[in-house]
Amino acid sequence: MKTTFSGWRYLWRSEDIRQKLIITLIILAIYRIAANVPAPGVNHEILAQFRASAAGGGTFLDFLNLLSGGTVTNFSLLSMGVYPYITAQIILQLLIPIIPALQRRMQEDPREARRWQEKWNYYLAVPMAALSAIGQINIFNSLSVQALGQPILEFGFSAELWLASLAALTAMTAGTMFAIWLGEMISEYGIRGQGLSLVIFAGIVSQLPGNLGSLLSDVETRWFMLAFTIVIIVLTVFAIVYVQQGRRNVPVMYPGRRMGNRMSMPVKGTLPLMVNLSGMIPLIFASAILQFPAIIASYFTQSENEGVARFFIGVQNFFGGTGTSNWGYWTMYFIMVVLFTFFYTSVMFDQQNYGDNLKKVGASIPGVHTGQPTQKYLSTVQRRITLPGALLLGIVAIMPFLLGLLLGAFNLSAASAQAGLFLVSSSGLLIVVGVVRDTFMNIDAELKLHGYQDSLLVR
Repeated sequence: MKTTFSGWRYLWRSEDIRQKLIITLIILAIYRIAANVPAPGVNHEILAQFRASAAGGGTFLDFLNLLSGGTVTNFSLLSMGVYPYITAQIILQLLIPIIPALQRRMQEDPREARRWQEKWNYYLAVPMAALSAIGQINIFNSLSVQALGQPILEFGFSAELWLASLAALTAMTAGTMFAIWLGEMISEYGIRGQGLSLVIFAGIVSQLPGNLGSLLSDVETRWFMLAFTIVIIVLTVFAIVYVQQGRRNVPVMYPGRRMGNRMSMPVKGTLPLMVNLSGMIPLIFASAILQFPAIIASYFTQSENEGVARFFIGVQNFFGGTGTSNWGYWTMYFIMVVLFTFFYTSVMFDQQNYGDNLKKVGASIPGVHTGQPTQKYLSTVQRRITLPGALLLGIVAIMPFLLGLLLGAFNLSAASAQAGLFLVSSSGLLIVVGVVRDTFMNIDAELKLHGYQDSLLVR
């Protein structure tokens, strides 16, 4: 009798895999504990009042708070999470095709170039974390002064405040580097290659119970909102997985091999091109760019010139507001996500240099000359299949806005609509789905490596 069994049944039996899972869970628990440690100098009474006020919600702080796992509104040491490191990675990847010296380094010795890139990722992450901390503190203080008349954290570089400000800035920057280190420990000793992704994943998932509780707090609309949210989540997850798994298989002819005095026939193969090669990077980069004007404006909202202060408060509200009335912000967000998807995909695709690599092994695409013509043809195909992926990313990015309009048509309370929007946050869902898919594939590969794979047993 034949019996089918799955290698996943033996997930806990493999000592090596079990050890990696335990280490991963322990490190994630440490991260979540550290995420609740507040930054030094925070006025907790003002912070509590600010979170309860209208200024503490409904802005892009909610978006940042979801992605950081609640560390932003808690004013935690880990408020920036690992995003400065990711931003540093993006900047370096975008600089490689622009600077010829970096491009030559990547082509001549890819392994050494990757080591150089990893080193400079850490170097660049430190100033990025410090700038993000300054911007975050200024934005919080600006909104708190507007709402409550008092700042959450006394910050400045005057003679009275410079020491306390330096301590807060250093602590928050160190918190970001600590989160990055925890992610690297997971990649090295836990689930390989998933460290930073799992750190972000843990933060997002930790917010879901609280959002679900807020969703069900309104007695009149709780069941409608619950059903509505489940339907939206299922449809969104299906669309994300469908596009993430989408491939365009380009036919490739590989040369035959010599076997003694005989030459085998050419082998037909395919080169799979991904519909969404850029993943969630365009969302992160577009949101970071749109946050930058709000961060800059936060430096001038307390200007003595009333006209200047009013102008920069308007700029901060425009780029910081994520309400359904802010059409301009969401339109810019959609356009930037689509443009960054094409740009980042083009950069990543050119770095893979399929034309020369196929030419080196003697492979060719039927009807296309080898070398540069092949690269040009594949680039054209990649751009065409990127269009639906870019549009989906754009729609997913502005989903809170679209759902806000839809929920507003039902005259739901602001609390229920708010909870529903951020429970199905676009970037959050995209990250969660991507991390779960990659983690399952990683674990499945580990199981097969240890001999626990799907097979047939004969009894």
